[in-house]
Amino acid sequence: QVQLVESGGGFVQPGGSLRLSCVFSGRISGDSVMAWFRQAPGAEREFVAARSWSGGTTVYGDAVKGRFTWSRDNAKSTVLLQMNSLKTEDTAVYYCAVRARRIIVGEWKRPSNYDYWGQGTQVTVSS
Repeated sequence: QVQLVESGGGFVQPGGSLRLSCVFSGRISGDSVMAWFRQAPGAEREFVAARSWSGGTTVYGDAVKGRFTWSRDNAKSTVLLQMNSLKTEDTAVYYCAVRARRIIVGEWKRPSNYDYWGQGTQVTVSS
């Protein structure tokens, strides 16, 4: 079992920044994929970013490329999402997710491929 707890959401004006944190506990491996998704009201869950815990390629959703950055703090078992140049359309509940076993990079964007989810943290971008 893996437990995930997100934090760092809040209210910010367009053009501002936020940093989300996802603290995890439980057993993961180097092949585990650590991802961020988001879901706006009335919309489907959308892929934001992901990378395997061992490193390598980081994949970003088209809507956030160049503005968001996935990173990790090994010592604190934490995955981070730095969000810059925020837009009103970034408003959503943001979720951290873990895929326990190896999966090809092309499948990282599908929510159904993930085994564990956090409770989500609300991000609101508005003037």
